[in-house]
Amino acid sequence: MSIRPDSASPKVIVMLYTEILNDNRDFLFLYKKGRFVAGKHAVVYFRKNRFAFNRLGITAGKKVGNAVCRNRAKRIIRQAYRENEIALPVGIDMVIVARTAICGIKSDVLSNWIKKAVISEINKSLSDKN
Repeated sequence: MSIRPDSASPKVIVMLYTEILNDNRDFLFLYKKGRFVAGKHAVVYFRKNRFAFNRLGITAGKKVGNAVCRNRAKRIIRQAYRENEIALPVGIDMVIVARTAICGIKSDVLSNWIKKAVISEINKSLSDKN
């Protein structure tokens, strides 16, 4: 019987600079007033906030699939966000809406899209306003 050392256990990445958006009016405000980036697997709405931290909301509607598929989509989105959190500017609200194609992908596909398209669009948008 062998015991695995702690260093062999999978690494857990925690969201450091982010709080969760729960309030419906925050979601609606981002949908109406925020900028967005649309991709094949997800749509990201974002807007600068007045806080010293980011806020994240995740939506997976019934069109995405059954409960198993929706929960998988949310897990994929959370993991992709965690991997790219350090590269994001601080002080933004973000809502990521899952699309139906997200159920068949791995989290690194979405993570690469966030890294290439979303972060550059957010930085461009924030620099335009200043």
